[in-house]
Amino acid sequence: MVMRVLAFFLVTISAATQVWSMDIAQFDRRQKIVPLANGVRMAVVETGNPKGPAIVMIHGYTNNSVEWVDFLPNLSPNMRILLVDLRGHGASSKPECCYTRVDFAYDIKLLLDRLKIERADIFGQSLGSIVAQTFAEYWPQRTRRVILMSSTGGPGRSGAAKPGDAPDAVSSMRSAIASLKDPIDPDSPFMLAWWDAPGFNAVLLRRIRVDSARIPADVWRAMLDQGLVFNDLQASLPRLKAPTLLIWGGKDTIFGPDDRRSLQDALPQARTVLYEDSGHYPFWDHPKEVADEINRFLQ
Repeated sequence: MVMRVLAFFLVTISAATQVWSMDIAQFDRRQKIVPLANGVRMAVVETGNPKGPAIVMIHGYTNNSVEWVDFLPNLSPNMRILLVDLRGHGASSKPECCYTRVDFAYDIKLLLDRLKIERADIFGQSLGSIVAQTFAEYWPQRTRRVILMSSTGGPGRSGAAKPGDAPDAVSSMRSAIASLKDPIDPDSPFMLAWWDAPGFNAVLLRRIRVDSARIPADVWRAMLDQGLVFNDLQASLPRLKAPTLLIWGGKDTIFGPDDRRSLQDALPQARTVLYEDSGHYPFWDHPKEVADEINRFLQ
């Protein structure tokens, strides 16, 4: 009996300290297409422990789940990790309509239905964080914990929200996005500026740029006009009751101090972590430190 208990703890310790990884080729081999009940075909990469607690990881605007490849080795291997491509992105369906935050979140709900996952941790970055917020607000019974990275609470309660408002940094690119034409050149000056990440894995960044260029120009515009309008976030944020971790970069040029304040004011119980020297992708700049925070929060 004692030996059996000892063996159990040794296996548990081994699993908890296991180092695992995934490169782009492995990512591509593991990706599968899951048909959802609403007709959307969602691309998913599943990794980690299939019997562990599920975590859904959601990327940002015009990115896709390949963005997590370099970050994965730092996460606990005890989790069942689902890397998803939102509709319009990566290898998922790219319908003409629709791209509101509720549309994105409903796809996640249907994915969990299809995979028979009752509850999950929801982790989103940038646009993905808005999707994560929305999922937790509309389906709290399906939400365990929430991680919002590079996020916003939208215009504050005293802010003068206007129809069509979007983050200033994104709005400043609106004219360039409006003029995009198919096929989009991944090495055009616009795309090189859009995916400017000095010091980051150049091979992975090139892959992200190529995938992003495959998004039809009309879908770029639809997602900008429908998915990146955050006027109503304050109204729904009180519904978010799950334990929440907020992560930002102090040098984020898309979501800055006002965005941090709007979300912290709405979620006063949330834990906040700020990486002062990081930008919009803290998990690219500080992968181990960010993963350690996440692992502790989800433990």
